[in-house]
Amino acid sequence: MLLRFGPARVPSRENPEAAIELLLERGYSACEIDFEGGFWMDYPWAERFGELAREAGIVLSVHAPIAGFMGHLDRGKKFKMAIGMLDHSAGVALACGAEVVVFHPGFLLGRERADAIDGVVEQLGELRERLEGKGRGVPFGIEIMGRVRELGTAEDVFAVAARLPWVRPVLDFAHLHAVTDGGFTGVDAFAGVLEAADEVLEPGAPFHVHFSDIAFANRNETKHLPYGEGTLRAEPLREALARFERPATVITESPNEESHQAIRAVLATTIQSA
Repeated sequence: MLLRFGPARVPSRENPEAAIELLLERGYSACEIDFEGGFWMDYPWAERFGELAREAGIVLSVHAPIAGFMGHLDRGKKFKMAIGMLDHSAGVALACGAEVVVFHPGFLLGRERADAIDGVVEQLGELRERLEGKGRGVPFGIEIMGRVRELGTAEDVFAVAARLPWVRPVLDFAHLHAVTDGGFTGVDAFAGVLEAADEVLEPGAPFHVHFSDIAFANRNETKHLPYGEGTLRAEPLREALARFERPATVITESPNEESHQAIRAVLATTIQSA
């Protein structure tokens, strides 16, 4: 199977050439554009970055700002801001040729889980109409979260993705490890989640995976750790991915370059070039 691997942050904001040079120097074949804290890349930057990435064989994705979630209780300022953030994220994704826009699923906000999921699906449908009207109908990816009592469980994410064919599940195994109190130590745990994602993904679409070591308490994530300081390991992920023919993009969210390279070394026997 084809596996791409890279960091959750663009390694240089100086210019696209410097960013691509660093990605290649470090052996990466993927990169997620980091807009979690806000937009920092304009359209010309994105277009050039995408052009150079395609030439280098590097696949891109975009992580929308944290506040860019759907399922709001009212259509006020926060909802309108979230719509604008996701709209702009899709525009940048289109400009650079990113394969998916990653976003967070939002919150229960006092609702029953089924009602919250209905709200997310309804507002995503409205967003899709807006994006298609602008020619920005790119795939979106809804991320599994690390909050055991909030919206964003694996079941929540798969439910949304099953109802909206343009929305893909984003498999964050650090979050899954946290909410299961360290349950992701064997190959079967990883493979079970991949199998569920495989059932809702369209043919040819890659698994989109977030991975890092993780600290947690009371089945909630606390922080990403340098690789080896916690109990999440990349070997079971490697073996689980090898059970599938579907391509995969693995994004490392570790806090340092040494951890990125340690994870990359474990996955190296799976990584192939296009």
